Amino acid sequence: MSTFSSLNIAYSGLVASRRGLDVIGQNIVNVNTVGYTRQRIETTSLEQAITKAQSRIPQPGNGVQVTGISRLGDAYADARVRETSADASYWLKTNDVMASLESRLNEPSDDGLSKTLQRFWTAWQNVANQPGETAPASVLLEEANTLATQLSTGYRAAQGEWASVRGEASSAVAAVNESAGQVAELNDRIRETIAAGGSANELVDKRNLLIEDIVAQTGATVKLKDDGTADILLGGSALVEGGTARQLAVTGADSLETASDDPVTLEWTHRPGQPISAPGGSLAASLELLGPADAAGTGGAIATFAAEFDHVAQTLADTVNAVHRTGAVADGTTGHDFFSTGPGPAALTLKALPTDASGIAAAAPGRGSQDGSIADEISQLGSADGSADAVWNAFVVSTGVRAAGAENKAEVYQLAYNTASDLRLSQSGVDLDEELTSMLTFQRAYQGSARVLTAIDEVLDTLINRTGVVGR
Repeated sequence: MSTFSSLNIAYSGLVASRRGLDVIGQNIVNVNTVGYTRQRIETTSLEQAITKAQSRIPQPGNGVQVTGISRLGDAYADARVRETSADASYWLKTNDVMASLESRLNEPSDDGLSKTLQRFWTAWQNVANQPGETAPASVLLEEANTLATQLSTGYRAAQGEWASVRGEASSAVAAVNESAGQVAELNDRIRETIAAGGSANELVDKRNLLIEDIVAQTGATVKLKDDGTADILLGGSALVEGGTARQLAVTGADSLETASDDPVTLEWTHRPGQPISAPGGSLAASLELLGPADAAGTGGAIATFAAEFDHVAQTLADTVNAVHRTGAVADGTTGHDFFSTGPGPAALTLKALPTDASGIAAAAPGRGSQDGSIADEISQLGSADGSADAVWNAFVVSTGVRAAGAENKAEVYQLAYNTASDLRLSQSGVDLDEELTSMLTFQRAYQGSARVLTAIDEVLDTLINRTGVVGR
């Protein structure tokens, strides 16, 4: 082994130690970078090429070589984070909307619809006690208008919530399309970098952040390939395949009223008219929330919310009108409705028809203006089976149960996501104490290699410049 080979060994140690310090520096400066995964250099010893003349002489190796920079990520931990993020996003979205809807009920409170209904029935009782009087009749009509306004406000709140979620779904799809395009571009760059023998670790980190966002929105699955690329599958088809990204679109109704005839769906832009289902994530939650109502009350939460306000309004109109028609107004005629509804949702069109006491049928036919038996009968409707009050109370309870269930599940799945994220961070996050220890190790190794290099340099200096001089 030549002395110059010894120089090469020492030099290789300097190069490896310096590269190690470079990687540690990269880790330290990115300690607060979201999505960054710590790295380590990979090294291997180089064997000495032995000539025939040296075959019987023990020879050391030929130094050290940096073979790569490994990314200390965990594929299982990444997959677990993606899976839990999709579930958490689904329930967080559902919980947000259900909490918003529940708050619109304003129950229990003095301003809630329950109290308004009670005041409405009490007003009828006051009319029964003072038939033909202007004051109690005016109070009744005021309470009736207040009731109609509250029902209309509740229904319009559902319309606004529906439009908001519909807009958010469209924005989410636009963001997914943008992220999918970026993932495809990164796939190409990663493949080219790896094929050229370079390190694509930072590119992989950027891609993983985008993928996690896509999965949180859609619940898509990810397939890692041997060439370093990642495919994203949605509904059995590829959203991203290598360097190719496909586009999604939200189609269907633009308003709550048309949702039952034209449901909101998710489609591929290259396959219009063929709905696909998002397996999870916030987008799947949005599509379910935007679904039409059904008779079982298990349809889209927002449409169900609106339908229940409509149900209360129609029940109120039907029950009151059924009794009011049997009574006589001031001119002695019968068959008059107290409420009118339609065309359109009853909650939006409910209106009290009388304008004063003369239009209120408080008396039974033929009993004179001082009779209040019909008004008394109407005042008892609130406690009857199938009344508007009963419909409203059942609606409040079912909404509360649905909202509480969404809140509990959101908490559970968010906890699972946090746990998975913490576990991944403990494995792939930068630990400054560990990095400082490694930095000292490489620093000492660099200094040692430098000392070896200095020693060999001195040997060569003696060999070249002092041979034959010693002893003169």
